[in-house]
Amino acid sequence: MSQALQSLLDLLDLERIEQDIFRGQSRSAVVPRVFGGQVAAQALVAAGRTVPEDRLAHSLHAYFLRAGDPGAPIVYSVDRIRDGRSFTTRRVVGIQHGQPIFHLSASFQTYEEGMEHQAEMPPAPDPETLPTAAELLPLYADVFSDPVVPARLLEARESVDLRYVDAPPYGTVGEVREPRSQVWFRTNGKLVDDPLLHVVLATYVSDMTLLDSILLAHGRGGWVTGDVVGASLDHAMWFHRPFRADEWLLYDQESPSASGGRGLGQARIYTQDGRLAISVIQEGVVRIPR
Repeated sequence: MSQALQSLLDLLDLERIEQDIFRGQSRSAVVPRVFGGQVAAQALVAAGRTVPEDRLAHSLHAYFLRAGDPGAPIVYSVDRIRDGRSFTTRRVVGIQHGQPIFHLSASFQTYEEGMEHQAEMPPAPDPETLPTAAELLPLYADVFSDPVVPARLLEARESVDLRYVDAPPYGTVGEVREPRSQVWFRTNGKLVDDPLLHVVLATYVSDMTLLDSILLAHGRGGWVTGDVVGASLDHAMWFHRPFRADEWLLYDQESPSASGGRGLGQARIYTQDGRLAISVIQEGVVRIPR
């Protein structure tokens, strides 16, 4: 396991300070605030630690209320909303400096057999044939508004091997493209056989690129190039089938709409052998600086 992945696992390993109250540490993202995927993943950890192990996360719905301060810990308070025969529901509020910054509702279910069908996996190249972040970023070093951004991006993604199928938004600034984006991802190292951990890490990664497809439709490079101001507003995920976050997953993303200073991204995540593992929807603020 890479040191970067171990550091991420340590970041997601919350401290229990009361029965249903947990504390997580923070760290800065590429921009000077806490990465939304970190907060969502930590909140899911908090919820999962109050649920029996035989109940697996099947959905989450979250709202980002305020920007997180990377210099302060986040306290997660869990409400045990319902414990039914098959389903368990938890509500989590993330608090910093006495104010809520994040709200999560998560549902867990015991395993059961049922009807089966799924959307077919779209075509995508072998992930091993695509450039790594370390190979890709130097190609576009001149497009970043701040020369330290590439190093921050590399540091932020050391724990995850994330590979773009086509050029990322910052690679084709000024070129209007179809609002679709694909990336392959997996953790940079093997993980233990803990279903909650794999769901948590997929949640973490899901916030990295989902709004990219919005930028492609407008020829914008995004927050890392300074030509767009953005932030996540809400995030929803449905976990359909078992998967491993340390094996290749295809993140197939698109944007059906942008208006009113907001943009919508929706996506499906497939295992390499074609099973639909996760569905994702996210809305974010997407503004052009004036």
